[in-house]
Amino acid sequence: MTITLHGHSFSTCTKRVAIVLQEKQVPFKFIEVDLPKGEHLKPAHLEKQPFGKIPYLDDDGYIIYESRAIARYIAEKFADQGPALIPTDLKAKGHFEQAASVELANYDVYISNAIFENMVKTYKGLTPDPEKFAALIASLEKTLDVYDNILATQRYLAGDEITLADLFHVPPAVLLPIAGSNALLDRPNVARWLKELTERPSWQAVKDGITATA
Repeated sequence: MTITLHGHSFSTCTKRVAIVLQEKQVPFKFIEVDLPKGEHLKPAHLEKQPFGKIPYLDDDGYIIYESRAIARYIAEKFADQGPALIPTDLKAKGHFEQAASVELANYDVYISNAIFENMVKTYKGLTPDPEKFAALIASLEKTLDVYDNILATQRYLAGDEITLADLFHVPPAVLLPIAGSNALLDRPNVARWLKELTERPSWQAVKDGITATA
């Protein structure tokens, strides 16, 4: 069995997958996709990921893309390794799917665009829009206020056991202070939760870049 992750070492989406591979203790090869050279738009990559994005996973010829879909595939294929990450109890799984939906619709849509607006644009020599950044942060803060209430009574977003929904948040979360906002750190329960997640060996293994383990 050979699992190969194709992506970029500092891509938040690629790190989202790498964290899960680390949590499930799955050996993997890693192939760097050279984004500045447009490798993600070349025919060889588009054959595997027709939208020209990263990452994608090759599991002995089985190709799957979209970081959250890959994470679910890994968690279920290697269900007996490491923490479950996807509950099997129907009601617990319902709460997991609920938290995962919120992450995508009410968290990532704001935090990723805020990071792009203030950090990525600056890196690319473009001019950030302060008003747009402020509006994105304001929307994000509404979500984080709800998170802080949820996390006041339970350890993680879907209950007292860690799930993929928690891990999905981490890669962009650590970039937000660099982009110019302490919204995650200003809320005590959110800050506690994020600290616990970022101290896990899985994040420590990928935070400075992704290295193959196979």
